[in-house]
Amino acid sequence: MLHMVTWNVATADPPDDVSSLLHLNSPLSPDIYAIGLQEVYSGPLRFLSDSVFDDPWSHLLMSTLAPRKYVKISSIRMQGLLLLFFSKLEHVPFIRDIRTTYTRTGLFGYWGNKGAVSVHLSFYGHMLCFLNCHLSAHMNYATARVNEFEYIMDTQTFECKQAPSVLDHRLVFWFGDLNFRIQDHGMHFVRSCINSQMYNLLWRNDQLMMMKQKVEALQEFEEGPLDFQPTYKFDLNSDTYDSSGKKRKPAWTDRILWRLHPKPAIPPVNEDSNNGVKMTSALMKQIEEFTEYPLKIKQELYTSHMEYGISDHKPVIALFSLELRKMQDNPLVCLQALGDWSADIDSIVLYSPQQPFPSSSWDWIGLYKVGFTSVSDYITYTWVKDNEVAFNDEHMQVFISKEEIPVRGGDCVLCYYSSTLQCIVGISEPFKVHESKVALEEGLMPEKLNGLDQIVADEFWK
Repeated sequence: MLHMVTWNVATADPPDDVSSLLHLNSPLSPDIYAIGLQEVYSGPLRFLSDSVFDDPWSHLLMSTLAPRKYVKISSIRMQGLLLLFFSKLEHVPFIRDIRTTYTRTGLFGYWGNKGAVSVHLSFYGHMLCFLNCHLSAHMNYATARVNEFEYIMDTQTFECKQAPSVLDHRLVFWFGDLNFRIQDHGMHFVRSCINSQMYNLLWRNDQLMMMKQKVEALQEFEEGPLDFQPTYKFDLNSDTYDSSGKKRKPAWTDRILWRLHPKPAIPPVNEDSNNGVKMTSALMKQIEEFTEYPLKIKQELYTSHMEYGISDHKPVIALFSLELRKMQDNPLVCLQALGDWSADIDSIVLYSPQQPFPSSSWDWIGLYKVGFTSVSDYITYTWVKDNEVAFNDEHMQVFISKEEIPVRGGDCVLCYYSSTLQCIVGISEPFKVHESKVALEEGLMPEKLNGLDQIVADEFWK
């Protein structure tokens, strides 16, 4: 299950509770979350702080999801645009080849207040792309929004042979504050339809639906029915549409669409052209992959959350079921903590590659607390090549100094990070790091575990 969120937060700080937004009390927990925010506050001092520390929105989402065994896999920010991708721990070693990029469209392409940020990744071998956009505002700019969409699609590229551009991916999600409006209808008619929940009477004048009739590139994207009230523009902390002097007309500005790559067709082969033969051969390989490893998607829910009032937009969520045949069943690396671990003795990690992969001298193994929030949330790490102490054809041993081990101990895991693939490719089983006896005897041990560490560990083992 995939849980997606788009929300223009209008520079507001996050609310205290996002349980409803993330469906944390649902009996079905998602496997992955993709959360796209727009207009995250990016004033000079805050933006400088956020470049060093996690911004308040990222911090809230990570601290909320980490105790539930979710890890932030990737994130990208361009001024007010923020995209975060979380996964259950069990899927982490199979989310590979992670890349991010961005496109500015504000002020003739020089300013990042509008544009797109994206995350590209391989999920069990299937190439996925998540594209969070904030397009031009105002009623009369529908064509400009389409032009921005096409520019983003044309210019965003990734260092990946399988999917070098957005539309090469098996599955693309296009979402965000797309800013399309409801045109022609007057304010009284629009509000009357909303009050009577006859949303379908407004669909034919929704600019995005109208543009899909004209623009071929848009026709490839699907969207669920807009069976919820327009999500813009509201008075703050209320369910009342804009009561200011401007009285902006309500609109479905906040959208979530998807595109499943069509199965490629075999073009006629030109016998006089070597390029034609090679192209057909490549296409045949692609067709075989599509046939042998099918990918299906079904939208289970598409709605807004009216209870959040910190912004003039309401958040929109979508739930999807993904049915796929895995191309990868085993992690690239298996890890194990050898012997007892504590800050009193140097420790050894045993790891073994399960299949060839592009290893590098920049690969490292991190020691993490159970319930860690992201790849960078390690206690310590060791360079794989620099600290190798023994190896054979199947198993390698890596040294971690006792000075790097926490004296308090706790429940931990080891993760192997591939710098080439930019992801974790192996995770050990949880193991116990014991309290330091030396520190205890010398009176250097804190009286008790940090409260947050204990809560996280307790939640993880439930």
